[in-house]
Amino acid sequence: MNRETQLVLLCILPLFLQIFGLVFAVLMDPYINQRRRNILLLIIAMVFTLTVQNYLDYELGTYGGPRMFRILVSIYGYSVRPVIIILFIRMAKPERMQWPFWVIAGVNTAIHSTALFSNICFGYTDQNSFVRGPLGYTSFVVSGILLVLLVFLAFWDFRHMKKSEGEVPFINSVFLIGAVALDIYFADDFVVSFLTEAVVSSCVFYYIWMHLQFAREHEEALRAEQRIQIMISQIQPHFMYNTLATIQALCRIDPEKASETTGKFALYLRQNIDSLSQESLIPLEKELEHTRVYSDIEMIRFPTLRVEYDIEDSDFRVPALTVQPLVENAIRHGVRGNKEGCVRVRTRRREGYHELTIEDNGKGFDVEAAMNADSTHIGLRNVKERAETMLKAAFEITSREGEGTSITIRIPESEAGA
Repeated sequence: MNRETQLVLLCILPLFLQIFGLVFAVLMDPYINQRRRNILLLIIAMVFTLTVQNYLDYELGTYGGPRMFRILVSIYGYSVRPVIIILFIRMAKPERMQWPFWVIAGVNTAIHSTALFSNICFGYTDQNSFVRGPLGYTSFVVSGILLVLLVFLAFWDFRHMKKSEGEVPFINSVFLIGAVALDIYFADDFVVSFLTEAVVSSCVFYYIWMHLQFAREHEEALRAEQRIQIMISQIQPHFMYNTLATIQALCRIDPEKASETTGKFALYLRQNIDSLSQESLIPLEKELEHTRVYSDIEMIRFPTLRVEYDIEDSDFRVPALTVQPLVENAIRHGVRGNKEGCVRVRTRRREGYHELTIEDNGKGFDVEAAMNADSTHIGLRNVKERAETMLKAAFEITSREGEGTSITIRIPESEAGA
């Protein structure tokens, strides 16, 4: 094997390895959006054929070959490059109207097809030399225009994403533009064009980018599911029935109190429903307002119950349905029925974090058993998971049977977003 052949293999084999490895990863990954998976597989297939075309073009240019075959190989190479960029645009924004792009790609192919009967775009002499005509840079110009558009779409459509997500399409686009510029500058001096190498690498980066997309979408779906579970665990039929029964009884003995309780109950239901759309953190005061509405209703139903608030620090944010489910858990499983049942909500500012505590003097419970149970304390488990995921908070539960329970959430200042 001569040195030139070794250099050719050194250029080609790493690209093929990347392509085959990427195909395997994409096919085996069950989590990628199916539409984007199909587009990426199509891009990979076209990149593979483009790599083969680059190799054939180099070999035919070095050792010669049928003139018409060389023309057909070159037409394919110049035609497929803009198509790959359009597919990148489609993968980034599948719902965007793209027929004008395909028209441009079709015009590009038509112009290069003139090489079959004219040298206006490109051609080959009888001595096997490449000749570039007046329209010889059409493919580069079209690819450049599409890449500029891809950069704009990447910047505009993903500007609200997390920095790590939004930068991937943008960096890939700039990377591809640089490759086109290098191809124009160096012309046909290399076995594989810079654009082909850049596209192979971009496929890998886009695969990573799709994983970032999936991670974000999966996290959002998980949060939404947890919010629904919490709300369902709160609005149990027995709670609604008992509250309505309390209102009915108050209508006879204290109509004004009945009207007030009806308003609180309606507000409680509305706040629970509103919490389903709360994907981001909310001010602690807003969460406490919801908690007070719930505790007021419970104190009407259970006159011996007290819910107290000792709020020294409220300058931080929490996920919706954080405090209220913990207070409800303390009432339902702790102090309800006690002659002097008390639940206390307390906040303190500590060095480097905010401390939120919900404690009661109820009957206590086995913490490990409760956290592993299928249905009991489901709200408690969901609050713990969301606090740890969304706030990077430390979640501590201490409980002694017959004495009560204390739940402390320590939220780092960097995560609380006041």
